[in-house]
Amino acid sequence: MNLPATTHVLTSDELDLLELHLGGGTPTMALGTVTDRPVTLTDAENTPLAVLESDGRATPVKPLARAAGPHWDAALRRGAHDVRDEVRRAVGPDADVLALVVDEPPTRDEIDALADLAAGTAAVVVLAPATRRTPPPGTLGGPGLARAAAVVRDALLGAGARATAAVVPWPAAMPVTAELRWDDVAAAYGADRALRLADRRTQETRDRLARLDRLWADEVAALYPDPVAAEISRTAQGARREGTVVFFTGLSGSGKSTVARALAAELDDEGLPTTLLDGDEVRQHLSKGLGFDKASRELNVERIGYVASLVAHHGGIAVAAPIAPFASGRARVRELAQAAGRFVLVHVSTPLEVCEARDRKGLYAKARAGEIAEFTGISSPYEEPDDADLVIDTSVTSVEDAVAQVRSVL
Repeated sequence: MNLPATTHVLTSDELDLLELHLGGGTPTMALGTVTDRPVTLTDAENTPLAVLESDGRATPVKPLARAAGPHWDAALRRGAHDVRDEVRRAVGPDADVLALVVDEPPTRDEIDALADLAAGTAAVVVLAPATRRTPPPGTLGGPGLARAAAVVRDALLGAGARATAAVVPWPAAMPVTAELRWDDVAAAYGADRALRLADRRTQETRDRLARLDRLWADEVAALYPDPVAAEISRTAQGARREGTVVFFTGLSGSGKSTVARALAAELDDEGLPTTLLDGDEVRQHLSKGLGFDKASRELNVERIGYVASLVAHHGGIAVAAPIAPFASGRARVRELAQAAGRFVLVHVSTPLEVCEARDRKGLYAKARAGEIAEFTGISSPYEEPDDADLVIDTSVTSVEDAVAQVRSVL
């Protein structure tokens, strides 16, 4: 009889759920992988993050990786236990606390209604659900929701209410979300009840929002004769910007994935269609089954380059972050990308000793002990690029500054 798996690689939604659970936002970590034996939960890089017991409770093993952006601000992204303790220390255990959920951009209607909503309450906790998953085009993502929540908090403070804001890790789409009720999560964050702010919109505002998508088409129809208006609409639908591939290369632990994720999140937040192709995650899917000999590594990098070039061909931005240790593989990616659009090579040149000190999975120690063959930087060479458009050392450059430097090149 086959025993159930004791390791589970978490999806983006499940990482959100784990973070929410570990912070005290949910009593259990409900996954279909729960068995009668402990399950080690890992991220896509196979870093063990927590051990899930059969009762649905998880014990942390290593900290979850953090990214950049306003929705990762430590002052906002706090565990439910911390927020609850802060609120209840301020107002007492029996005072009435309201949670306002900001999951859509607040309109003037909602802002104008804040004083009435806060009346009679001892405090208001503004909750902004943020997901690791890239939001659909035109949808406000984690960075925007975090900024919107801060606007709501500041408006409440300006109206004389006691208010705080918190970013809540929230699975974007998975069956388990049916078990996550805002009332329950709000209670974990110290509130007695939850109210979705967008539910306070007037019907007039709802109607105006529904018409937004039609306004442009109506104006085009009014300005141009019908045949010309049809041409304008057709051209607008087919319009696209030049595609771009931003390709990060560097040693394991150099920080390239962290910077790449932060860059992709920032571009997404600005409405630019961005696809992130992280090296370890690609290994889980696109290149599953490949080894780590030179030929396999070159094939893995070429596959990443091919997918990135398809994204660029259709006007999108592909952000890739494999180790890509060999110059020949990087040259092939450049060739594919430049045939489709623009190519930017970023060398994350963090020193080897810093990468080893950061190693969350103990891979460098295993490689030095001979347990891992052909490990880049130890038993397999890393050919530093001499054609990089940008060189960043994350041991002396913050994630925010690194993203800014890449943006300046773009």
